[in-house]
Amino acid sequence: MLRLRPIALAMSVVLAACAQAPQKPAPSTQTAQAAKAVNPFFAASSLPFQAPPFDKIHDADYAPAFDEGMRQQLVEVGKIADQAEAPNFDNTIVALEKTGATLTRVSKAFFALAQANTNDDMQKIQEIYAPKLAAHQDAIFLNAKLYARVKKLYDERATLGLDAESARLLDRYHLTFVRAGAELSAADQAKLKDLNKEESSLQTAFQQKLLAATKAGALVVDDKAALAGLSDGDLAAALEAGKSRKLDGKFVVALQNTTQQPEQDSLSDRATRKKLFEASIDRAENGDANDTRATIQRLAELRAQKARLLGYKTWADYSLADQMAKTPANAIKLMTDIVPKAVAKAKSEAAGMQKLVDAQKGGFKLAPWDWQFYSEQVKKKDYALDQNEIKQYFELDNVLQNGVFFAANKLYGITFRERHDIPVYQPDVRVFEVFDADGTSMALFYADYFKRDNKAGGAWMDNFVDQSALLGTKPMVFNVCNFTKPAPGQPALISHDDVTTMFHEFGHALHGMFSKVKYPFLAGTNVPRDFVEFPSQFNEHWADDPSVFANYAKHYKTGAPMPAELVAKIKRAGTYGQGFSTTEYLGAALLDQAWHSLSADQAAQDVDKFEAQALKRFGVDYTLVPPRYRTSYFAHIWGGGYSAGYYAYLWTAVLRDDAYYAFMEHGGMTRENGQRFRDMVLSRGGTQPSDELYRAWRGRDPSVEPLLEVRGLVAAKPAHKK
Repeated sequence: MLRLRPIALAMSVVLAACAQAPQKPAPSTQTAQAAKAVNPFFAASSLPFQAPPFDKIHDADYAPAFDEGMRQQLVEVGKIADQAEAPNFDNTIVALEKTGATLTRVSKAFFALAQANTNDDMQKIQEIYAPKLAAHQDAIFLNAKLYARVKKLYDERATLGLDAESARLLDRYHLTFVRAGAELSAADQAKLKDLNKEESSLQTAFQQKLLAATKAGALVVDDKAALAGLSDGDLAAALEAGKSRKLDGKFVVALQNTTQQPEQDSLSDRATRKKLFEASIDRAENGDANDTRATIQRLAELRAQKARLLGYKTWADYSLADQMAKTPANAIKLMTDIVPKAVAKAKSEAAGMQKLVDAQKGGFKLAPWDWQFYSEQVKKKDYALDQNEIKQYFELDNVLQNGVFFAANKLYGITFRERHDIPVYQPDVRVFEVFDADGTSMALFYADYFKRDNKAGGAWMDNFVDQSALLGTKPMVFNVCNFTKPAPGQPALISHDDVTTMFHEFGHALHGMFSKVKYPFLAGTNVPRDFVEFPSQFNEHWADDPSVFANYAKHYKTGAPMPAELVAKIKRAGTYGQGFSTTEYLGAALLDQAWHSLSADQAAQDVDKFEAQALKRFGVDYTLVPPRYRTSYFAHIWGGGYSAGYYAYLWTAVLRDDAYYAFMEHGGMTRENGQRFRDMVLSRGGTQPSDELYRAWRGRDPSVEPLLEVRGLVAAKPAHKK
């Protein structure tokens, strides 16, 4: 996932409890004046790549930096808008690209840590500044004089003699102003400002409620016997999690962001599985301070009202207008066309599991909390697969160094060197310098892989610094995941799904690191949502490439490669479970569309009833496979920037599998193929419409057939079988 947040003018500016690393609160006696005098955000960092000096950043630094950063940018923007000289590309558009340096620095650091390593002080700052930053963004995009200059240039663009990238930048600026409400009446702009402030505050409230609800929802177990089936390493980690919460002697199974929990693969006690499942689906629906439903209800209303003000029937119509899909109807058709095949395959999988339950004299009908456990049982029975056995071959650092990095080197020629002199915000974070094929230092990469109570759920990528030839900056990217941290002395063994997640997030990182553009507005991952997940999903394919897999799938104790027979078993089981995974994804993605297809005239919806009705309407109300995210903890759409955009994972999966087939048609995993993909897609950022970028590289529009084949929803053609 790419973590999307509201964006101030430069577009590189981001707007809208475990060990606390070097990022410590400042002493309470520090005055605001003293904080300003030594504030690390008031000048560019002197560290390599302008890395944030986390060893010098205190919580008390953020508010003064936000205040000063906004003040500076408004002064800079005012000078552009008020200048007597007639608008030209340099004095207006390029000038805008250079504004907001201080705000960029503080925003990049603050919002990264607000998600990955927050605390009470930071949450309070986020509450205070969310509406202020929304108002700041409006003060720029609703500045009539500024928009008049941008519009004049846009109207005269054919006569300006701009190069292709500059023309694209002007295009994107004009569209951004229009979509922000620049052409609305003064009265409607005033309404929009109020809606924006309220929405930003509610998004922050949702994020904080969900973080607290997820922590509180963890399953606490006194009796080790209730956790039968978990590995020794998992038990040790659960005991360590209890210790970290001052629950010595108790086992704590923390929740991840999805509905189903990874421990359900192994838990043999059915009552425990049910408790864990119910803790997950009910986490934000307990009628307490962390219940998110009222917040969600109002967010849906606000977005519908904003859409109407901006001239659209629904928020989904507004949101998709500048995406590849263009309309909600196109996104919904892609998904609903697949629903019957996915649900049918899921029901077939369920039937197989029920037979196993009956054969074991279980005496019960399969329930949602049984699915993961009996899915694993089927894999053991039909494919002789044991996840605990498989994990022995996936030690996290080995996967990173000899899998993720190895594949990147093989495709793109880049290499990595770990650095221990760059400050980090939490002791588990690692930093790597990235070198191009010619030895040139090109980027920094931060890896933050372990779950913490003060970290948002899921996995994502973002930038501390964006690449820009105009500003002379190189990319500094980070990946965040939520893998279980092992107990001291234990290896960090991860699942095959976790391996895929590492490759996925690093695909986003490559998109950011390979950026080779002039303007920050167009750099790296500044592309439509339904294209941004393409490089990341495409990179997943290399996790299972035979040459890459053999290089990292080695036993953590002996270093022995995974036995050929186990590899063969994994391949044989390749499409098993795709019915479940596709159906649970479609349930969530169609829920997203349902919520954001509400018009402003529709009354506030009862969250639970609306969810049930929407799932039924789209044909994904299959009880045994609940949505990957239910409404109340769907962080992507209520707090993560993917509102009406969760369909993007399927949209880009079409591109991903079609692109993989293109590689296979031209020799597979070669440097030549990698370099061409890097040059024509990964390095181009948003300098060209995404469909044009893909078509120029592929030679045609994408086909959905490869996706259906890869997921086992149709028979694979022999030439394309892995």
